[in-house]
Amino acid sequence: MQFATVNGVTLHYQVIGASEGAPLLVFSNSLGTDFRIWRDVIVRFVGECTILTYDKRGHGLSDIGEAPYSIEDHVADLAGLLDHLNQKQAIVCGLSVGGLIAQGLVASRPDLVRALVLCDTAHKIGTEDGWNTRIAKVEAEGIEPVADGVLAGWFTPAFREKPEFIGYRNMLLRQPVEGYAGTCAAVRDADFTRSSAEIDVPTICIVGDQDGSTPPDTVLEMAKLIPNARYEVIEGAGHIPCVEQPDMLAAVIKAFMKEFDLGRKAEG
Repeated sequence: MQFATVNGVTLHYQVIGASEGAPLLVFSNSLGTDFRIWRDVIVRFVGECTILTYDKRGHGLSDIGEAPYSIEDHVADLAGLLDHLNQKQAIVCGLSVGGLIAQGLVASRPDLVRALVLCDTAHKIGTEDGWNTRIAKVEAEGIEPVADGVLAGWFTPAFREKPEFIGYRNMLLRQPVEGYAGTCAAVRDADFTRSSAEIDVPTICIVGDQDGSTPPDTVLEMAKLIPNARYEVIEGAGHIPCVEQPDMLAAVIKAFMKEFDLGRKAEG
């Protein structure tokens, strides 16, 4: 296992290397998960890209730090991790809050971002009242009382009948309450509506056709804000297509990389 202390917080991360000329592909995961959600996508890029995954603060094996967080805290953590690894010009794939982190990163540290894969996310997610209600519930009673509603947005009914669904439910329930609620606050306050129009790197916006958390219309709205952004719907997936449809998600990302000639390491 690999760890680095960034901004006073120890982050758990994993680097899977590739040849010298391979591009860097970074995966940033969703609220209430850790980087294991990307496994079945990552295996389809091994050898083609250098891969970086990590647990954001308050999740997985990373430190909790001081909660609640701002989205700027999460953005600074990813920027600090890339600096620690002496990496720039990454293709950043962010899911849900990971997509907010990706948008914040390109706005604050454009030197670190070569292209964006914004997966099941938006320029602004949810409402202040909705997030405040969730935060209060979780802080008072833990994650379990909100879990069924969250998971209904994450996964299709068909997937929720499979044995592996229980594993992802366990993943959600075992996240630290402080980290989960703290990141809810970060999502609540994040708004990239204005800066979306200033994104000037190749961008694709991807969504599962049955996403109950950031539905297709919401993701399409974001795509329309970003100059020249691509938009793709993945059938048979909810909010986490890297779990339900990893083959299709990987294929979409590879087609995007081919279109913009992202299959080689950036020069400079």
